[in-house]
Amino acid sequence: MIYGNLENLGDITIYPESIQKAIKYLLDTDLENKEAGVYEIQGRDIYAQIIDMETAPKNEKKPEIHKKYIDVQYLVSGIERIGIAVDTHKNKVSEAYSEEKDVLFYEECEGETDLLMLPGNFAVFFPNTVHRPGCNDGKNAKIRKVVIKINKDVL
Repeated sequence: MIYGNLENLGDITIYPESIQKAIKYLLDTDLENKEAGVYEIQGRDIYAQIIDMETAPKNEKKPEIHKKYIDVQYLVSGIERIGIAVDTHKNKVSEAYSEEKDVLFYEECEGETDLLMLPGNFAVFFPNTVHRPGCNDGKNAKIRKVVIKINKDVL
């Protein structure tokens, strides 16, 4: 996992080229005014999902993992908590892996901790990193976020 803020990036050449492309998209796009939806950056190998949503209590969200795509999650506005953990493979599966959606959901997650996301923060979740996005920080709030999906084969 990588955690950072666009205001304090430093030298982005330390990241793999595909993650650099994702960061450049975040830096070069008017994310506050762009319509919610899906936007290709490099075909289906790298694409962005701009999402407007409301956070919810952690117990209403399911921890998830992906096998094919890396998630670069970026918060445009609001406050969000994302549960994170190493996948111990001991968690009870809630929904089996869907190859079409590239997601497996767990009921709960062993060893989970929270990552506080503020506007400008981004987190990179590699395949098989458990994450529980969309959790509130004490009360539900509207947020705008971008999730850039990177096919692990182009990493």
